Amino acid sequence: MDIGVVKEIKPQEYRVAATPGAVQALVAAGHRVWVEEGAGLGSGFADADYAAAGARAGVSAEEAWAQRLVLKVKEPVESEFRYLRDDLILFAYLHLAAAKPLTDALLRAGTTAVAYETVQLANGSLPLLTPMSEVAGRMAAQVGAHYLERTHGGRGVLLGGVPGVHAGEVVILGGGTVGINAAKVALGVGARVTLLDVNHARLQYLDDVFRGAVQTMTSNLGHVMEMLPRADLLIGAVLIPGARAPRLVTRDMLGVMKEGSVIVDVAVDQGGCIETIRPTTHDDPTYVVDGVVHYGVANMPGAVPNTSTRALSNQTLPFVLRLADRGLAALAEDPAFLKGLNAYAGRLTHEGVANAFGMAWTPPGDALRAAVA
Repeated sequence: MDIGVVKEIKPQEYRVAATPGAVQALVAAGHRVWVEEGAGLGSGFADADYAAAGARAGVSAEEAWAQRLVLKVKEPVESEFRYLRDDLILFAYLHLAAAKPLTDALLRAGTTAVAYETVQLANGSLPLLTPMSEVAGRMAAQVGAHYLERTHGGRGVLLGGVPGVHAGEVVILGGGTVGINAAKVALGVGARVTLLDVNHARLQYLDDVFRGAVQTMTSNLGHVMEMLPRADLLIGAVLIPGARAPRLVTRDMLGVMKEGSVIVDVAVDQGGCIETIRPTTHDDPTYVVDGVVHYGVANMPGAVPNTSTRALSNQTLPFVLRLADRGLAALAEDPAFLKGLNAYAGRLTHEGVANAFGMAWTPPGDALRAAVA
């Protein structure tokens, strides 16, 4: 199969969808790879590295996008909609439940859109979202600590405290991959950490893993309201695969939070679990609402691209190889991979996205049946 690796053009996005090592594996499997000029530079990979791996490197955006299978990290931005077409398979993070214009563009073009974040194994795990969730969770505690500094608009609290002074209080909404990784870093710097989740079995697991060092609470309105006044740093870490994140903190609830406290909502790319969050960029990452600093960067892992690109490519490569080898049959043959199909031949094929916009949808297996028969 002919595969294009395109350069990310979202502001301050330095990741790339494939490392030279991944390209080498694809070429060894008999596939042809076109890599857009400069696609890997932000992650530390030169065009020459991709050429040495067997790719046709340094091509134009038009050439890379013209291939049958296109690999990206983040969802296409509006200026890239012109590349969408009905014989294109796009494999990337799409987050369509928070992106109506992109959803409409994919449906109009008839593009086959496969989202990393909705590929889901039988045990409920999300193998292609996990590596970036690990990065984002760890970063959430780091950037939260940074913006708690008075010089960056925060209330001047050191999360780890010092002898004789209370450590800062970190409250995490959601005990999944983002939440557990945020807790690891927050604990590591000495903060007091409370983690809320709706799943009691998950809370039991977290209590065991952290040996009681993290305070666990069942997530409900009463407990959220109890913890908001205590939080120096509030981290939103809620995920419903493919669907819009539920709103757990509303605008009127901000009034109980401390002046200069910080919110980092990692769920912002799925609409956010904090009502007042909106997407921001690494260039202009924060804003203040009711005295609370909000950090809403939707591509946090893009700030550490060398780590993020390697972690992502490690997990996506087996799926890319299967898609390149088998085409759409790779989806039809694997229920986990099939869940990644969000749009096909002008049809919406993910229920969570359809519910977000009140649109009709077709089960992905039904949509593909004629194509792979």
